[in-house]
Amino acid sequence: MPLPDVIVVGAGIVGAACADACARRGLRVEVLDAHGIGGGATAAGMGHIVVMDDSEAQFALTRYSQQLWQALVRDLPRSVEYTASGTIWVADDDPTTAAEMDEVRRKHAYYAARGVATEILDPRGLAAAEPNLRAPLSGGLLVPGDAVVYPPCAARFLLERNAIKVTLAPPVTNLSSLRAGHVVNAAGAGAGALTPGLPIRPRKGHLVITDRYPGWLHHQLVELGYLKSAHSHDGDSVAFNAQPRATGQILIGSSRQFDAEHTTVDHALLARMLRRAALYMPALPSLSALRVWTGFRAATPDSLPLIGPWSENVLLATGHEGLGITTSLATGELIADHITATPSAIPPEPYLPHRFSNGHALQH
Repeated sequence: MPLPDVIVVGAGIVGAACADACARRGLRVEVLDAHGIGGGATAAGMGHIVVMDDSEAQFALTRYSQQLWQALVRDLPRSVEYTASGTIWVADDDPTTAAEMDEVRRKHAYYAARGVATEILDPRGLAAAEPNLRAPLSGGLLVPGDAVVYPPCAARFLLERNAIKVTLAPPVTNLSSLRAGHVVNAAGAGAGALTPGLPIRPRKGHLVITDRYPGWLHHQLVELGYLKSAHSHDGDSVAFNAQPRATGQILIGSSRQFDAEHTTVDHALLARMLRRAALYMPALPSLSALRVWTGFRAATPDSLPLIGPWSENVLLATGHEGLGITTSLATGELIADHITATPSAIPPEPYLPHRFSNGHALQH
């Protein structure tokens, strides 16, 4: 049999998107994963598809990928649970955070200038949109185009729609042993073990899911201070982040820990995370929690992923931290663009791994 054109290591959502994009270009693709489809951070994540504005590069990647998700909606099976819930960025009413409504207005202007619809909510509008939030709060920013998916089933859909071969193999330890025209390292937090020298740090997170409470929560809710937590590289951090699931359940986050090596639940940090959530939704502690779990995100120093060539035939698709679900489809397109020498829809330069290159990496 002919060798594959592309071997993707990792069957999470990012690896699945890379494999799908390459297969749609007519390339022979094989995916390797020791644990099957949709594991790792994909199984542990929230599945929020969100446009972010922390930097121009982050906006470009998240917006492009969101548009790819929106174009895919009609083809998605019900198991993917695509729900156009929208996001509300919630502004606190604490006098020490009075500037949060200024941030709402800044975000509104930023998105409007780039063609993303948003709506500023005053305290009354916020309370009407989400009655279980503490009242009064200062307001918020509604981004109606954001959505939610169930990531493991999304990964499976991407791999199955082109009948991509997925091999359950022992963990790969040496990429040079793989025989293919191109090898894509999409191993998430484990990518550094396969490609030494990557600036990847595993970052642990906790999530809680409740019993079914249909109608209790309508939008993905995120506190405006979330980015400070997400981009902090010192110490443990928590932020309010709550998501309505298609099942009527509520997913509650989020926490971030560097240098945590085990999947064990950190009960002190979990309690801190839930106290933070209860500050925004006081009735949350009265809901029944069904399960708590942890996962590891792949974080980079500049909070942007590594997408593109690393050595002669190895490409990277990792380092997405908490945005892997959102940016998976755009990542796949950028990888396939490079392999097929196709101009990309967005500039690929901000994500190229050579910004962290060392003596072993491909220089450009």
